[in-house]
Amino acid sequence: MSELRANIHPDAKIGDNVTIEPFSTVYGDVEIGEGTWIGPNVTIMDGARIGKHCRIFPGAVISAIPQDLKYAGEETHTFIGDNTTIRECVTINKGTTDAWKTEVGSNCLLMAYVHVAHDCSVGNNVILANCVNLAGHITIEDHAILEGMVAVQQFLRIGAHSFIAGGSLVRKNVPPFVRAAREPLSYVGINAIGLKRRGFSEADIRAIEDTYRHIYVLNTVTSKGIESARKSVANNAYRDEVIAFIEASENGVMRGPNS
Repeated sequence: MSELRANIHPDAKIGDNVTIEPFSTVYGDVEIGEGTWIGPNVTIMDGARIGKHCRIFPGAVISAIPQDLKYAGEETHTFIGDNTTIRECVTINKGTTDAWKTEVGSNCLLMAYVHVAHDCSVGNNVILANCVNLAGHITIEDHAILEGMVAVQQFLRIGAHSFIAGGSLVRKNVPPFVRAAREPLSYVGINAIGLKRRGFSEADIRAIEDTYRHIYVLNTVTSKGIESARKSVANNAYRDEVIAFIEASENGVMRGPNS
């Protein structure tokens, strides 16, 4: 471990083969897993729990107190999984008493200037491109991709394997497996390329596409679309996952192409 001119609190728990470059600061209530690289001018504050073999680039600030006026100094945390890359000037705030933690999963890529607010839960294999901004209490499920400059409103949920076009404003939940674009944010098809890359079968991809065709294309009323999908699309776990996501969306879901 390189500690030259880095400011590392003696109580911090640093794993084997961790590199901490000059001018970085590590607070006392911090744990860093083995093999992680901390670049220069990084600040890792109390409550951070960072996994193995992560890379954190200059200017990043991990586990600063939340930008929530209700926060009163409670002991909360920020969890980062293994093999996650956090690029320049990313900010990840610790949780509040709502969830007591903010978490980013394993094998994620957070590009430069991403902000992850308090109580967010970001799954595994997620990509947040440059300048993505997440308000508080957002859930992003595994394998989702948000292109640059996407802004997401608080308390929303973004489904697994979804793809959101750059510059989008997300004001409603985004269901799994879709591509989302336009203003207001709308369904523009399923993320077929991403699903193929991740090993989904042709039959499963067709079932997902047929499910959304009934929900978003053949019907303009979501409840009728769900009823139609249940009747017309053969039993399939991914069909059921889509329907369950939409039915559980108290904040509503993004609109269809013809809504």
